[in-house]
Amino acid sequence: MGRWITLGTVPVGVSNRHVHLSEAALEKLFGPGYELRVRRELSQPGQFAAEETVTLVGPKGCLSGVRILGPARRLTQVEISRTDGYALGVHPPVRLSGDIRNTPGIAIVGPRGALSIDEGVIVAARHIHMAPADAQRFGVRDGQRVWVRAETDRPVIFENVVIRVREDFALDFHIDLDEANAAFLRTGDRATVLTMGDS
Repeated sequence: MGRWITLGTVPVGVSNRHVHLSEAALEKLFGPGYELRVRRELSQPGQFAAEETVTLVGPKGCLSGVRILGPARRLTQVEISRTDGYALGVHPPVRLSGDIRNTPGIAIVGPRGALSIDEGVIVAARHIHMAPADAQRFGVRDGQRVWVRAETDRPVIFENVVIRVREDFALDFHIDLDEANAAFLRTGDRATVLTMGDS
């Protein structure tokens, strides 16, 4: 059995259900030439929660008021929790953002139209955003998997947390609402990054 090695602490970012839309999808749902309005800036530079929301419609039920995150992306993607999946009647796999091949589809309804996507619904894999300087400081690399320990009233160690390194990333540990609630975590809390060393 190995021993835990502490690499440092990271801020927690709790991600509720949300939608990323392509330009074509945005125009289909809100009308030609529509531009998203910024509600609040997110932890990652250039990304924001929009004022606009949509309704997700699955085989079993629907979820209204689902926030759009901007800016528009190349592909439309829906990120939900496992609990949301039960409510909608869809069973998405755990994936990193952008990895949507062979994932479920869903209907998305906006104020000016609706569309059905054939794939694109995921449960987001736990991950830590890092700039290259952060990765060097922590001694990790892009794609590496680590553990993250949350020291709360309900302590837990998250496994298979993927390191994502890019020049424009800000340091942030992303988990979904189901995971955060189970561990008594909130956005802005801090958690400890761990790796396993030889005993």
